[in-house]
Amino acid sequence: MANSAQQFASDNYAGICPEAWAEMERANGGSAIAYGEDHWTQRAADAFRHLFEKDCEVFFVFNGTAANSLALASLCQSFHSVICASSAHVETDECGAPEFFSNGSKLLVAPQTSLKLTPAIIRELATSRSDIHFPKPRVVTITQPTETGLVYSLDEVRAIAAVCRELGLKLHMDGARFAHACAALGCSPAELSWQAGVDVLCFGGTKNGMAVGEAVIFFDKALAEDFDYRCKQAGQLASKMRFLSAPWIGMLESGAWLRNARHGNACAARLAAAIAGEAGIEFLFPVEANSVFLSAPEPVLDELRRRGWRFYTFIGGGARFMFAWDADPARVDELAADIRSAAVSRRKEDRAEQAPRLELAEGTEAL
Repeated sequence: MANSAQQFASDNYAGICPEAWAEMERANGGSAIAYGEDHWTQRAADAFRHLFEKDCEVFFVFNGTAANSLALASLCQSFHSVICASSAHVETDECGAPEFFSNGSKLLVAPQTSLKLTPAIIRELATSRSDIHFPKPRVVTITQPTETGLVYSLDEVRAIAAVCRELGLKLHMDGARFAHACAALGCSPAELSWQAGVDVLCFGGTKNGMAVGEAVIFFDKALAEDFDYRCKQAGQLASKMRFLSAPWIGMLESGAWLRNARHGNACAARLAAAIAGEAGIEFLFPVEANSVFLSAPEPVLDELRRRGWRFYTFIGGGARFMFAWDADPARVDELAADIRSAAVSRRKEDRAEQAPRLELAEGTEAL
């Protein structure tokens, strides 16, 4: 039985949303042709084409590591390099998978001072060397939203795409939470992807209400050549593919993909509003999607743990809270109340510790 006390350490804690579950259950009735030749997979791919208003190539894989790594490998030779932010998921959390699946393509990492890639950073990394002794820049990858919850605006994506075209680079978007970025910006998937200049998008389902599964979408169909072979070789060709693809039908055709993201974003904003201005509590990054990063004294974080809250200490050294499709607003309010209470308790303890020292100092002055 699942723990009834909902936690916000990760949006991976959530279960399957009703729309995805219902379609998966329907796909379970009877038999279907294997390896993606079933009508569920065709219908899901067509749903993506409708959503993006584009005749694109769509592939379904099990997880984000495979999606990102295989997508980048399809764009690179082993002597190429991939430009990314220092906090990009492919750099911090893929265990070298992009390099492994590309047979050695190097990640060119931007300075740690920048949480986002910019055209200037891309240009500097791409043009710093052009000799044969250095891996040739080939791809730029951006995480949307970033690992710190920041959202690339449409203008930012367009500017990055423009410099990519100028320098002959391909643009890949790691969209594990792509839906949350669309919800935050109020734009269509097409506007935030191929219309802005993105060549390949990895659209995340796991963090948006599905049990498992990501979609790799090639807007330039020529780039998808032999990608099905890459999937097979990497163990990502599901024999019962309908169970990877059918949930997408429920997500896309019902609009749950966007509703779920809006709810997660709203819960993050709810927490942020409830604790804004609390002394000793600071936001490490602006709250723009479904995450909240907090900086607080360690005793405050210890008190939250003592009260049963789970969270990760993440990029920036603070506490990260993530809000999924099923986040309970009442439980969000409980978290906010405990954060405020822990902060107040800490301030009282600080004053109690300071009082004897102040009295001693005043006594010394009197003498």
